[in-house]
Amino acid sequence: MPVLEAASGLAIDRDFTVGYSPERINPGDKAHRLPDIVKVTSGSTSEAAERIDALYRRIVTAGTFRAQSIRVAEAAKVIENTQRDLNIALINELAIIFNRMGIDTQAVLAAAGTKWNFLDFRPGLVGGHCIGVDPYYLTHKAQMLGYHPDVILAGRRINDGMGAYVAGQLVKAMIARRIHVDGARVLVMGLTFKENCPDLRNTRVVDVISELRSFGCAVDVHDPWVDPEEARAEYGLELVETPQPGSYDGLVVAVAHRQFREAGAETFGALCRPNHVLYDLKHLFDDSASDLRL
Repeated sequence: MPVLEAASGLAIDRDFTVGYSPERINPGDKAHRLPDIVKVTSGSTSEAAERIDALYRRIVTAGTFRAQSIRVAEAAKVIENTQRDLNIALINELAIIFNRMGIDTQAVLAAAGTKWNFLDFRPGLVGGHCIGVDPYYLTHKAQMLGYHPDVILAGRRINDGMGAYVAGQLVKAMIARRIHVDGARVLVMGLTFKENCPDLRNTRVVDVISELRSFGCAVDVHDPWVDPEEARAEYGLELVETPQPGSYDGLVVAVAHRQFREAGAETFGALCRPNHVLYDLKHLFDDSASDLRL
């Protein structure tokens, strides 16, 4: 609104009004589409808010929720993503702890999930244009106002560090198998920030790739969902269209695309040399089919 006022010379709520509705789309989700998700709406005046709400009521069958103000609607959007970020950060930290204790994190989550009010979050890389970004808007504003948001930033630090953690775990496992890390060939399966969608925005798979390369590994990346030109433009990565069987010392299943699940663990194992490490980051396969799981 300040930008519109400055550029036009007009005054908000005198010469023009503004309506706002935060985005709630879940990329790749075929069940929750625009008409199926309750729409939060707002406006700079009550009249503007009603016009925007009426517009969305025409197309959103799930209904609308008219927020008190644009600021409330914006804050709601930010905390929806911040809440998920923190919950995933907790599970990521627990996964790191359980790994040191020699306990299977997924087995723990399965047991805890039998309680009716246990929240089902899973460990992993946290990227995308919402969860990995929006919390910083809130923390930036908080710091402008003189408040340091410890919990939110702690969650961000944990999630932003998971790519390096995954790479480190793979390298340690390779060393344990007497695989020479410097010059080792590693295949990363999946580049998008989530499964079954082509979205590369803020994908944290690139952190795994960067960390492995810092150890001297030669890293190939394969993702059937990604436009090779986009991968080259966004991250300078040259995708491998058809990985060669028997070529890799390590393999990371970084994204749970349905093609990977359908291919099966044997197909992935065939891409590797006899002495190798397979890191099933997304738990696509049985325990016996992988050497590492998060």
